[in-house]
Amino acid sequence: MAFLTAALALSACTPGSPAGGGDATPGGAPASSAPGPTAAPEPERTSWGPLVSDVRAARAAVAEMSLPEKTGQVFVDYYTGTDPAAELATARRLHLGGVIVMGDNVPLARGGDAGGGAAGEGAAGGASGVDTKALARVTARFHQELSAGRDWPGIVSVDQEGGMVARLKSPLTEWPTPMAFGAAGDPELTEQAQRAMDAELAGLGFTVNFSPDADVTIGPADPVIGARSFSSDPDAAADHTVAAVRGALAAGVLPAVKHFPGHGSVTTDSHVGLPAQDARVQELRGRDWVPFERSIEAGAPMVMLGHIAVDALEPGVPSSLSAASYKALRGLGFEGVAVTDALNMGAVEQSAPGGGAAVEALAAGADLLLMPTGVAEAHAAVVAAVESGEVPESRLDQAATRVVAMMMWQGRMAEDAGDALPGDGADTALAAARASVTVVSGACSGPLVGDGIRIVGGTAADRDRLGASARGAGLGVGSGTLVTLLGGSHTPGSGDVVVALDAPWGLASSSAQTRIALYGRAPESFEALVDVLLGDEPAPGTLPADVGDYPAGTGCGPP
Repeated sequence: MAFLTAALALSACTPGSPAGGGDATPGGAPASSAPGPTAAPEPERTSWGPLVSDVRAARAAVAEMSLPEKTGQVFVDYYTGTDPAAELATARRLHLGGVIVMGDNVPLARGGDAGGGAAGEGAAGGASGVDTKALARVTARFHQELSAGRDWPGIVSVDQEGGMVARLKSPLTEWPTPMAFGAAGDPELTEQAQRAMDAELAGLGFTVNFSPDADVTIGPADPVIGARSFSSDPDAAADHTVAAVRGALAAGVLPAVKHFPGHGSVTTDSHVGLPAQDARVQELRGRDWVPFERSIEAGAPMVMLGHIAVDALEPGVPSSLSAASYKALRGLGFEGVAVTDALNMGAVEQSAPGGGAAVEALAAGADLLLMPTGVAEAHAAVVAAVESGEVPESRLDQAATRVVAMMMWQGRMAEDAGDALPGDGADTALAAARASVTVVSGACSGPLVGDGIRIVGGTAADRDRLGASARGAGLGVGSGTLVTLLGGSHTPGSGDVVVALDAPWGLASSSAQTRIALYGRAPESFEALVDVLLGDEPAPGTLPADVGDYPAGTGCGPP
């Protein structure tokens, strides 16, 4: 959606001087006495995306700001409810850099249910029935407010990973979990899907999507990442993370690679407590940091710091507040925007309540402060810390300059990328679902069910969607082969066919002749499942992580 204007000219590149001419044309004819046209040299670009001229323009813009103004630039706030009026006033008063739209902010069409929480990155609930026209009006109002008096767009952001973390559902395309793409094993498909997902977000006015998840899962002991991870294999996770970053940038939406230093190998959920990572740095570099380092090499503009205490870096301190953790990230070559995970999460609130977390994070090396518990208190705390010398003003200037330069660049990208309508990605979502279905045990060809199925387990919405797909394919529903849906990651089931809809861990101890990992519960996922059950389509996916006695790589594989 074309929310941005010609004011972005501030961030345009400066043409280079002409190159010298020669004595003759390539064909050997005498050269004209008038100098011929010469190509302008490529503008100098940073390692993380913006032009060097963007950084210069951003530095000049920040130099003209008051202390409260540049403090506001490093905050992304959240709000409650569907009426943005109070948040618009807060954005104006505090000069905020941006806002994030959470599940309870989403305007609904009549009869919908947005799901999703108001804080952190927890699971989203049932079908949303998003009122897309109303949502576009909300984001347009934020753009108007955040860009007032500025020559760059504001951060209008969302968590939209696919699978369980999806704030926006129907009529937007619903996507399988990231683990589905690991099962499909095709980074090009991952790039296409991320581009399609983010193009729909761009069409609704979003400039930032806090995705992809680069965490390398350790399996069922990982309590919060699970199917949000592409794979338990660091190199495979890196391949898909890099592909997702490229897809996002092609759509003109800024990605944030998360959650450094790696949330997939700790056993505490940082939404409620502080996870401790006891691995040595050498181990982390060989596992958890591989997708981050590869993404940085590929030009990722933003990396999110998780709330994880790394014993080898700074014991007992969340990485989001740890100078040693930011130093480790920069040591991987990252020069872009370091953003905290939500500062209202339990892991931070327990150690640094109120505005203190924002001050500690900024001082440690954060450039963008996401979702402090009270943004006005946090803003005031940062201003006071700079005035007192607790936080050097140069640190704030550095952070604000990075954020502003990134948004100047994003504005140009968005104008070139175009956008999409809600639901335009459905064909790609179906392709991803078909490519990822994994038969963990059972036949690799032929029908897996009879003329009808009985459906148990999952949620009512899951059962309804599978039933609708089955009937649409001519399969009876209500009697016949017992198909059990596992709605949770760890709960086992029994039946003729057991299907894991999220992470596949529950299949390990399930009792069934046929066990299938689906990695999603969108309509396209159930359509792909029915085709496999009927034997009309192959199940080409393979497990991207060990599931009990079934090692990673188990599955029928490509036909």
